[in-house]
Amino acid sequence: MKKFLLVILGILVILVAVLLIKMYTYPFKKAVAETSEGWKPVKNDSAVLRLSGGIKIPTVSTGSLGEFNYAPFDQFKEYLKTSYPLVYQNTENNEINTHALVFRLKGSDPSLEPILFLSHIDVVPPGDADVKNKEQNIFRPDDKPLPPVSKVAEDWDFEPFSGTVANGRIYGRGAIDMKGMLFSLMESMNTMIKSKNIPKRDIYLAFGFDEEVGGQKGAVQIADYFKKKGLQFDAVYDEGGLIMQKGNVAGVDSDVAAVGCAEKGFFSAKIKVKGLGGHSSMPPMESAIGKAAVIMQRLEDDQMKPSITPLIEEFFSNIGGTMPFTSRLALSNQWLLKPLLLSQLTKNNTTNALVRTTTALTMMKGSDGTNVLSPEVEFVVNFRLLPGNTVKDVREHIAKATEGFDVEVEDIDNTREASAVSPSNTKGFKLIEAGIREIYPGAIVTPYLTIAGTDAYKYQIVSKNIYRFMPIRINSSEQQSIHSTNEYISIENYLKMIHYFEYMMMNYDK
Repeated sequence: MKKFLLVILGILVILVAVLLIKMYTYPFKKAVAETSEGWKPVKNDSAVLRLSGGIKIPTVSTGSLGEFNYAPFDQFKEYLKTSYPLVYQNTENNEINTHALVFRLKGSDPSLEPILFLSHIDVVPPGDADVKNKEQNIFRPDDKPLPPVSKVAEDWDFEPFSGTVANGRIYGRGAIDMKGMLFSLMESMNTMIKSKNIPKRDIYLAFGFDEEVGGQKGAVQIADYFKKKGLQFDAVYDEGGLIMQKGNVAGVDSDVAAVGCAEKGFFSAKIKVKGLGGHSSMPPMESAIGKAAVIMQRLEDDQMKPSITPLIEEFFSNIGGTMPFTSRLALSNQWLLKPLLLSQLTKNNTTNALVRTTTALTMMKGSDGTNVLSPEVEFVVNFRLLPGNTVKDVREHIAKATEGFDVEVEDIDNTREASAVSPSNTKGFKLIEAGIREIYPGAIVTPYLTIAGTDAYKYQIVSKNIYRFMPIRINSSEQQSIHSTNEYISIENYLKMIHYFEYMMMNYDK
């Protein structure tokens, strides 16, 4: 017995030694020591004023496939023309499907594949939250900046389309998503032209106008336009990841610049469940709504299997070096601890979305009367597809969950597969890293999976190198203001974003 215990102890010692050796030799990316604070913003009130004016134009996209009021979009086009005459005079510029905009700044070497920067003109509705200050035309760029918000606001500090500049911020719907990026790109190209800095390769800007409702009339048409012209882009840049402020990624003691090298797919199904209708005084043993409840419970309890894809493996390898001991131990020893690692990752909403196709029950409709049994109940379930899972896989998953019930399943919304995964060893990605070092030298730069949908995947027909990243440093509360209440971008973030895109445009071939 004693020998047996000694053997067990010896095995445990060897196992622990193996685990520790693997952890200490695992190629975690080392954090870059901050040798400087990075590029310091230079006062530029005119750039701030131009963005403020753009926010004032309510280019709201609502409804189905872009059937909305286009008058503000016409106004916005004219505003860009008057705000950036040099860009319009020195580029080839086209309107695609009336409201989408494309600009081409010619380079000196036509043999080189061009690069493409994306944004979108439309914004989501502002909601009906109260407004604290309804004063218009507030422009105070010299205010002392307030610290970033620490929780999501219940009210708007100023009118959502006022474009107010105060407290070191530019307020309004679209300030982050994504007029801030659109105007940064226009400012950067304007600077290139003004300084007579001719790039080696062509630089394109492309702005869709219905991204928030699927992009079918904007980005899809632009991408098709490029395809018909025979263009292939060396890199495409769009929104997606951000610089997540230190402390916002649990256990990571550094800023994290998350560059989206892929995005999840999208599939919504309307499931109609049939049963016996009638008066509630004589109910059947199982109603349609009860059957629907069983199916919904199955969908939530038995979700699609989690997995650590190569992209997420790279993400964790990059950020893991600054994580606590137990996290590093699990990440570096997945040969043994992967089930435990996945169990922990799926317990958190954010990390769960990185490792599986998520299931979200979003809508339900049944009887309109308190004493009426509906013969049919319908509900909607939304899936965000992990690269590696397909729409076909999800349909089979739904079929299993609805087995034994009389149902009809209907696809709704903008079904799409998960995007392809763009490599991180390209010039296009390395320049992102260099650009981030310009403004935040100590940030960990890592490939990432973009959870939300963007226009970027529509450009897969013209490029294999598509990167989703907006160079602004914000906390989780500021991030949650996107599509919510009291959206703003700090003046510092905006000016740094302009500098970042100037750096990208000027240094791509240096």
